[in-house]
Amino acid sequence: MLLRRFPRRFFCSKPPFGGEAAVQEMLDSAATFEDIKPKTAVDEWSTLPYPAGTSFRQSQAAKSLRPKKDPLKTSIIIFPGQGAQYVGMGNDLQQIPAAKDIFDLASEVLKFDVLKVCLEGPVEKLNSTRYCQPAVVVASLAALEKLKEERPAAIDECYATAGFSLGEITALIFAGSIPFDQGLKLVQVRAEAMQLASDAATGGMATVLYGPDSKVGQACLKAKEWCIERGVENPECLVANYLYPHCKVIAGSMEALNFLESNAKQFGLRRVKRLPVSGAFHTPLMEAAVEPFRRALRKVELSDPIISVHSNIDGQRYRNAEHVRKQLPRQITKPVRWEQTLHILYERAQGEHFPRTFEVGPGRALTTILKQVNAKAATRAFNIFP
Repeated sequence: MLLRRFPRRFFCSKPPFGGEAAVQEMLDSAATFEDIKPKTAVDEWSTLPYPAGTSFRQSQAAKSLRPKKDPLKTSIIIFPGQGAQYVGMGNDLQQIPAAKDIFDLASEVLKFDVLKVCLEGPVEKLNSTRYCQPAVVVASLAALEKLKEERPAAIDECYATAGFSLGEITALIFAGSIPFDQGLKLVQVRAEAMQLASDAATGGMATVLYGPDSKVGQACLKAKEWCIERGVENPECLVANYLYPHCKVIAGSMEALNFLESNAKQFGLRRVKRLPVSGAFHTPLMEAAVEPFRRALRKVELSDPIISVHSNIDGQRYRNAEHVRKQLPRQITKPVRWEQTLHILYERAQGEHFPRTFEVGPGRALTTILKQVNAKAATRAFNIFP
């Protein structure tokens, strides 16, 4: 099994959180997160244009490691997040013994049949946050076994990894920073906490396509003001995901998203498409989920990542275990800066080769985004999922 290449602590025999009662206690003790207003230039990063005076090669590429070897002999592994799931995912993976072991072990830890939910749903159950998040992580880890069986060098030569939102935890498990069983319980707490936060503060998300003359920021501001004028309690409307040039995901109150849809032309928005999610993830509306996640993370036996893992917060790699412990909870309410992460990972001098990229997990969204951000890097990108 792939996971055996990591230390024995990868599989912890003791229940890391003290059972379901402890998990529920963490959720019941949810508290407001600390001030999330941008404090640095990195926090203010936006898709395009880059801040005046930015030296792109120095400020972006220098934030990741570049192995002193032929890039053609290196690889980067990326993991999808919530939204990539579909009923039937993992069907072919169960034919691989090591991948089937991953599903079986995960079912023991999570106390539900993960493979059955992946294969049979129903779709309403699989799409619910509390089941979706663990299912996507387990399916992605099982797909690593497929990658190991078909292209073992891809894992041996991997020098960096990243995951989109939820996928960041998968990346940390892969990199040996979070033990497998504790990581699954951590995801379970995250999913339950985010589900409760979504139930308490109804919200949603929408993909927005726009042009250079569009006014996305102004549209979000006006949407929030419109909500306040109509008595909507604690409305939010802001960028939750930076995907690629002229494409972002906006999240916030349902009324704010309704405003954006109705007034798209006024602000030059070319398309506003709702996403099938149950909450306004990566916004302040998720604040109630942060403290239970933080408390659960304190109980995890973190280690320094054995390969570079890049954070969604700013695209930069985690320095050590304590950096993970401090940074990871912030991801729940902060936007996913995926486009910036891709620039950091793939910026190269003209004529330099790119590493191979493997998207490991359900869906093909991440390789599709890579094509929009760096078309040359995308020519060496592959999907590893049946």
